[in-house]
Amino acid sequence: MLSFFSVAFSLFVVLNSLGNIPLFVGILARYKPKEQRRIIIRELFIALFILLIFNFFGHRILGLLHISQPIIGIAGGVLLFIIALGMIFPKIHPKDRPLQEPFIVPLATPIVAGPGAIAMVMVYADQIQSHWFMAGVVMTAWLFTLAILLLSSTIKYILGERGLTACERLGGMLLSLIAVQMLSSGILTLVYDYIAARS
Repeated sequence: MLSFFSVAFSLFVVLNSLGNIPLFVGILARYKPKEQRRIIIRELFIALFILLIFNFFGHRILGLLHISQPIIGIAGGVLLFIIALGMIFPKIHPKDRPLQEPFIVPLATPIVAGPGAIAMVMVYADQIQSHWFMAGVVMTAWLFTLAILLLSSTIKYILGERGLTACERLGGMLLSLIAVQMLSSGILTLVYDYIAARS
């Protein structure tokens, strides 16, 4: 049985708040601190809404598309592994900043509520068989993410670029393990379902 803490920590790693600090700081640099906090809170609430929508209704969406849960597990594992590689070997963040105030894209999604986080929420919701339990997990991971991003400028000043990179790469290593576990579980479930259907 998956524990609340382990699932919440896994989702927190996927949300990658420490790794996203340079992006948030860069995109919001031209705004005053009060406006930055307002934008971060608004975008994080939008990200939370997106994750909760897929937590409660993701399985129905998959049903309409005739996509089985093992396939989502495999796809989610692949997505998370790609994200983990990006965290371990980060690209140089572009210096260009949007002229308009960011709204939904890119901060809420895909930076926070990206495809990896959405896939993980749906997979764990199916494994745990309790959408309300998973909603609590999402809220917990989201609260820590919100707190870190609200303090993004301070954390970047304390840790520096090297410290943030080290934290992001450590998170990438942990996320790669989660991705392999999710991928292998999806493959095994798919094989077992195939064998059961043939027997």
